[in-house]
Amino acid sequence: MPDTPSKKRVILESCEALNCDRIGPAEIRAIEDELRRRLGPDRRTSPSYIASVLREAGKQVEYQDRYSDPVMEEPYASRLKGLLQFSDFSSTENSLQQLDAIYQEYRASSDRVGTGLVRRLVQKGKWRAESLATNPRVRPAKRQEKLEIAHWL
Repeated sequence: MPDTPSKKRVILESCEALNCDRIGPAEIRAIEDELRRRLGPDRRTSPSYIASVLREAGKQVEYQDRYSDPVMEEPYASRLKGLLQFSDFSSTENSLQQLDAIYQEYRASSDRVGTGLVRRLVQKGKWRAESLATNPRVRPAKRQEKLEIAHWL
């Protein structure tokens, strides 16, 4: 049995084969097609996962959906990365307090890019919480918690 390459490896190799400066929705779809071709149709991979792998590899990815982080350049990326947490009420409250403090700081200095990124990050959290609140695979108590968290956001 030949060694099957990892999804990440196929994603990065496919990206290199495309030889493009910018990776948008069309390139993401092409990489999805290549993943199905090389790994089989039963190994599904989400566009947001592909975008995440490429961003981690330092690629310029212009793709957004409710599961992928907004495109952030420095100094915003290092400051905002990982701040959005909503695993429970406590982590959500802490996350919102930190994001609000950063938002107010950006607002006081008239930093529209910074305020926009914070808003998009919170919107992403709201979308994800709403998605989890309606997911039948999530326990009913957790769905109710995510519904309330979505209202907070």
